[in-house]
Amino acid sequence: MFAPSADRNSADICELIQSLVSPKTHALEIASGTGQHISALATAMPDVHWHPTDVDSARLASISAYTQELGLTNIAGPIFLDATAAGWGASMPAVDLVLLTNLLHLISAGECRTLILEAAQALSPGGTLMLYGPFKRSGVLTSDGDARFDADLRASDPNIGYKDDLDMRTWLSDAGFARVAVNQMPANNLAFVARSTSS
Repeated sequence: MFAPSADRNSADICELIQSLVSPKTHALEIASGTGQHISALATAMPDVHWHPTDVDSARLASISAYTQELGLTNIAGPIFLDATAAGWGASMPAVDLVLLTNLLHLISAGECRTLILEAAQALSPGGTLMLYGPFKRSGVLTSDGDARFDADLRASDPNIGYKDDLDMRTWLSDAGFARVAVNQMPANNLAFVARSTSS
């Protein structure tokens, strides 16, 4: 499987993630999709252990296909994970980094909060959560393209759509993330980098 948007933003995401990891880091990717991102990350950071997940069997197969085609030995077998469901965070081995790309605008606010809370549970003390995608800024959609896309999403399901950066800061703080940095990314996206407490 191939997603043009994943191809376009892989390099920028890799650059950001490289600043967040050290050798032997264990990183869990939520909603790995086609497998393009985690393949690019594993290629760029061969000393990091990558753990892909998704809810769709076809995408899980695509992740495995990329891993095999590229001969990547630092990617674990992809597993089914619905990160919007309660309880998964404490049920798996702790990781140092949880990353998520381009999902939050496709789920409800309640599901987003659950995902953040569960990700906090999945992290080792001092671990990092990275959330990338399109967001409102202080309640405002800052481009015509974003306004059209958000309207289309809400027309299909009024419970989904762009989340607000101020809400994100609140939800991350509520989940126990003491330090949150917001990175401006290409194509009007943001990347929230949240650090959990050390103990």
